[in-house]
Amino acid sequence: MIDHLVYGCDDLSRASESITEMLGVAPTPGGSHVGRGTRNELLSLGGSTYLEVIGPDPSQGAPEGPRPFGIDFIAEPALVAWCVRPTRPLGEIVSEARLSGIEFGEIASMSRRRPDGVLLEWQLTYPQLDGPFGPGLPFMIDWGGSAHPADTLDSAVELVGLDVFHRDPRLLRKALDIVGVDSIVAIHEGEPALKARIATARGEISLTS
Repeated sequence: MIDHLVYGCDDLSRASESITEMLGVAPTPGGSHVGRGTRNELLSLGGSTYLEVIGPDPSQGAPEGPRPFGIDFIAEPALVAWCVRPTRPLGEIVSEARLSGIEFGEIASMSRRRPDGVLLEWQLTYPQLDGPFGPGLPFMIDWGGSAHPADTLDSAVELVGLDVFHRDPRLLRKALDIVGVDSIVAIHEGEPALKARIATARGEISLTS
């Protein structure tokens, strides 16, 4: 299942305003990723899928390393990554993929606190944006017993399709089959890129990488 899409930016307030104008729905504050130098705002895409708008957090000092998703180098807001929530353990998938020569990266634990004080904790694989698949390869997340971000979001728009482009569609399909992905994901041959199709009250809107 697609857990969320990541919309990266260099200015969170400005990007959220742009998303509101495009989709007709305003993202709500999510929280800060302490030590990572970022914060986010969230918007439901229907069911347990959401859009994460993420950018630098002015309340934090500069992190020791680069901010995630290439945020330090983003000039214009764009769809930068996508995340799936598998039905089996992340370690099992990572190991199986490595046997096929596909790298999902290491598994790490993270957390953030919602504005209402609730602590969210999860495990994920680090996005491999500089790898051979670019943004086409999703990263994975396991929320464990933690609340899910979409639980507190009102749904007014819906993700109806995700188009993923890669130079070797068959290899990407192999990777996604190992993970298990939604039927709304379509793979196309082309330069690595993402295109999310979202149904809104204003018609279908696309967010692209």
